[in-house]
Amino acid sequence: MTNFSFEERLLLVQHCIFKYDSEEMIKTKLHQYFSPKEIESAIDTLIATQRIRRIGQDVLQNNESHTGTVPEISENLKSIIDNL
Repeated sequence: MTNFSFEERLLLVQHCIFKYDSEEMIKTKLHQYFSPKEIESAIDTLIATQRIRRIGQDVLQNNESHTGTVPEISENLKSIIDNL
């Protein structure tokens, strides 16, 4: 597993939600980079800070109406998102 800062982890999860809105799919795609506990923690933090919201039991959505657009990510993080 790669060593990411907490903020990088949040950004990766948030951008992953653009590609996959299913929480299980997000966990499956990110398992090679983060432990299940790290993914859960990132999702919980993003929900608590209202950057994302839960719509139904397994569906996540970026909360752009509350926070504006999703922050840009660096090229090395962008390559990870592109390869998911």
